[in-house]
Amino acid sequence: MQITVNARVVELDVEPDMPLLWALRDELDLTGTKYGCGVAYCGACTVLVDGQPTRSCVTPIAAVEGKQITTIEGLKRGERRDRVQESWIAHQVPQCGYCQPGQIMAAVGLLLEKGDPTDAEIDAAITNVCRSGTYTRVRAAIHAAAKS
Repeated sequence: MQITVNARVVELDVEPDMPLLWALRDELDLTGTKYGCGVAYCGACTVLVDGQPTRSCVTPIAAVEGKQITTIEGLKRGERRDRVQESWIAHQVPQCGYCQPGQIMAAVGLLLEKGDPTDAEIDAAITNVCRSGTYTRVRAAIHAAAKS
């Protein structure tokens, strides 16, 4: 099966029902995407599929064939971080950091859809769970990234 991850076409010899999360982590060694709950609730496993935030723990690999997958590793271009990553650092969003790759990917997806989202749009789109409770900083970082 061929999939495109971070603008690179890769061939995988896996079962079609294998969750995308495990293909990324175990087959491609892209470990930035995290396992959290396994039922698409927490969002730690969020990646972009054709620009849309997608919970990779419940997405079968067969469902992404022919689509563009972007992981947290795919955001950085050379030495340059994505504007959301820069904003995350500037606003000191991470605490433990475990949920941050999924949070960032959800934020990137939101900004692709809505260039300058309102607080309500951020709250509706960013449903990722953060046990450290950095939601206020997440919102501030998204607003700053939208303006950069």
